[in-house]
Amino acid sequence: MSALSWILIPQVPVNNSTLRMPQAQQSALSRLLGYDFQQPQLLQKALTHRSYAPEHNERLEFLGDSVLGCVIAHHLSNTFPELTEGELSRLRSNLVKEETLANFAQQLDLGSYLKLGEGERKSAGFRRPSTLADTLEAIFGAVFLDAGYEAAERVVLQLYVPYLAQVDIKTLGKDAKTLLQEYLQSKYIALPTYTVLGTKGLAHEQVFKVECAVPELKITTHGEGATRRLAEQQAARAAYQSIGNK
Repeated sequence: MSALSWILIPQVPVNNSTLRMPQAQQSALSRLLGYDFQQPQLLQKALTHRSYAPEHNERLEFLGDSVLGCVIAHHLSNTFPELTEGELSRLRSNLVKEETLANFAQQLDLGSYLKLGEGERKSAGFRRPSTLADTLEAIFGAVFLDAGYEAAERVVLQLYVPYLAQVDIKTLGKDAKTLLQEYLQSKYIALPTYTVLGTKGLAHEQVFKVECAVPELKITTHGEGATRRLAEQQAARAAYQSIGNK
């Protein structure tokens, strides 16, 4: 039995008529999700931002976040038995983070279905990554309430399984400095040195310029960022890419 399948699934009334969406829109999104709602009002609520109506999607988002985490943890554990707990945790964190969810939301064109208040519309809230990610989690929560854990699991995995087939599991979620360090260690090459070359801008708007050097490979790269760490990551990424081009 699935981890959450023992929970009784209630019929959830949502009576606010302002949440209704055209049938054509609902059908189009259902096709993209691969799921037809028994209670369409749940989908409508999942697409409703708090700026639009009192009946908004934040509670569904809270629920969907937990459902997503459980589905991904279960799938990774079953699919990659060779990975350690630390590696599984790293993968899960990368797969459920805002950036990943927002990318899936863009693929589904969720921004065009969102119900936003006037202020949010004017500030292009339908493009905001955090709003898109929250909305997708709310949809997962809505599917769970509509038909249970297994239905939500299918919707989640329909998005994630093709994505996982295209990425390098060994590097997914690792930052550039870690990738560069691991590569150099595997070749018994001395670790890179990072040197701050300077800063520019006002105190509250400083930009750091950092050099990354791997003398043994005759690689020297540079990076810039709002913090030293970000600049180092950019320089490390350039160095790692240089190794791949050699």
